[in-house]
Amino acid sequence: MPIATLELLAPAKNLTIGKIAIDHGADAVYIGAPSFGARKSAGNSLADIAELVNYAHRFAARVYVTVNTIVYDAELQEVFALLNDLKSVNVDAVLVQDMAVMEMCKRIGLPIHASTQTDNRTAEKVSWLYQQGFQRVVLARELSLDDIKEIHEAVPEVELEAFVHGALCVSYSGVCYASQHCFNRSANRGECAQFCRLPFRLEDETGRVIFPASSGNMGGSWAHLLSLKDMNRLHYLSALAAAGVRSFKIEGRLKDEFYVKNVVAAYSQALDSLVTANPEKYLRASLGKTEHKFTPNLQKTFNRGYTTYGLHGREQGVWSPRTPKALGEMVGHVKELKGRSFTVSSTHTFANGDGLCYFNATGELKGFRVNRAENNRLYPLQMPHDLRSGMTLYRNQDVAFERLLMGNSAQRNIPVSLILKPTASGVSLTIQVVGYEQILTVTVDAPIDCQQAQKPQSENMRTQLSKLGGTPYLAQKISLQDDVAQLFVPSSVLATLRRAAVEKLIEKQEAIYSQHIDNDAHAAGLVSQPVSFYCDHQYQYNIANAEARKLYVAQGLLQPQMAYELSAAGNDSDLIMQCRHCIRYELGQCIMKKNAASGKPSPIRQNLTPAAKLFLRSSDGARYRLEFDCKHCQMNVYAEK
Repeated sequence: MPIATLELLAPAKNLTIGKIAIDHGADAVYIGAPSFGARKSAGNSLADIAELVNYAHRFAARVYVTVNTIVYDAELQEVFALLNDLKSVNVDAVLVQDMAVMEMCKRIGLPIHASTQTDNRTAEKVSWLYQQGFQRVVLARELSLDDIKEIHEAVPEVELEAFVHGALCVSYSGVCYASQHCFNRSANRGECAQFCRLPFRLEDETGRVIFPASSGNMGGSWAHLLSLKDMNRLHYLSALAAAGVRSFKIEGRLKDEFYVKNVVAAYSQALDSLVTANPEKYLRASLGKTEHKFTPNLQKTFNRGYTTYGLHGREQGVWSPRTPKALGEMVGHVKELKGRSFTVSSTHTFANGDGLCYFNATGELKGFRVNRAENNRLYPLQMPHDLRSGMTLYRNQDVAFERLLMGNSAQRNIPVSLILKPTASGVSLTIQVVGYEQILTVTVDAPIDCQQAQKPQSENMRTQLSKLGGTPYLAQKISLQDDVAQLFVPSSVLATLRRAAVEKLIEKQEAIYSQHIDNDAHAAGLVSQPVSFYCDHQYQYNIANAEARKLYVAQGLLQPQMAYELSAAGNDSDLIMQCRHCIRYELGQCIMKKNAASGKPSPIRQNLTPAAKLFLRSSDGARYRLEFDCKHCQMNVYAEK
């Protein structure tokens, strides 16, 4: 069985953070194009993308660019020019949602990855995308290990990319129209207004509030019923790799450098451990060894609480109904309040400037800054009036940890061995990348009339050859063979040899790791299936231009409906979300499976019958009908007057 290459894929908000991700162990980064990326506020200039590509390729790391919005007819020429620009700076692939953009990439010769925005949740869909020319597919976040394995076995030729960490959309990506319906801001155009983080009530058809109870601890009578915790699959990389995942993706193209440093370091170390334990099965996708100057801790990074999100099947506790904001790590309980300070029952240490938060008596999340910390006695900048003894404290900003992450917090180098030996016409220098000697070895010669040295030259030779500063390489071993140390080789010759060998190695490395793939070659001989993914709501195909419409007609969709943004927005019965998250399940009221906790029935279980029609009510008075598609274990959200 061939060795599988594993890739850690990190987000890059900008050039600086992209370099930071590479330095901290990422095998690849994804970054927003100047326009048409699914995070409108995370665009980057072509010059910055070009610089990031050059930096990444030093380590055989890759740069993928997001051009994954749907595109209108009037924008097609602009997108085509953008794609040509991206090819000119040697990006390694483009993430795509719109089928017209896919066709342009194929024409230009740009490798294409199917963005998670193409709603990739079945083997049928992944197979269809492969037949269109996609070499990689980014899977829906909702899939379990069994789902992923089934897709991999059905279409083993496709590279599978899966999210492993970060914020979760409650709807399957690409088929969420809530933001467009409510705020005229299209998630498929990079303008998501985060409808899923808003507060709601759960009501029955009479308007009776089912959840949360007004006497509960959810911030009065509202709860964030569609807001999910953040994904964390750090301890399941081995299982994901066994299921067929080859790229492990970290969410966060809007996140800061502290987030990227900490999360990338944690997952890079975990992948290194997996590869070290299974050298006959796995290999990292890029070159180099990273030395982290801190111990990563995912509890100290922005999170709403963590979930594996159904990796082993349906589970409770994936939502975060109390707040959509970051809590951070639980650090103790309020012990005693005294004047303008209080003590904490905790084994943690605190620092001046720490950010702490807590839920008050009515369930609201409140926060404050520590002005002074004296062991476990804390003096807030302003003493919270509703802080009480016994309340749980969370730290969402750890000043001491952030201090560790400031500046140069990691060093990445490619270990090489250097071999100097005499030749018939002078001397030769060979450089080999450690662990990749069979494919990454170069030799350069220097014709020179070598004289016998008066004393051994080994110390000077090792000193000159080890001067690899300013390059990605680190001299792990220097071998002086065949008595070359007995010859006098001027330092200037040794320096010239070293520079020439490094340049040749970089050229060879770039030639090997920057090869573009023919998007049509892998699909030769395959016949595309007639598309039948969205029978009931055809706007879910997200057809926003004539070119995409033409492709779908050729694929068997005879009268395709245009995208929601162009045809269906504002209707009173629109399907605006399809969710794996199920409110009934979270409340212990799954119709198909008994999952409620044992003991006395709660008021919720007493009031909620299997036949009950349920609705979400938002704080502005709008109502949304819930439909529970138990056959597909899915909750659908519909717009209503």
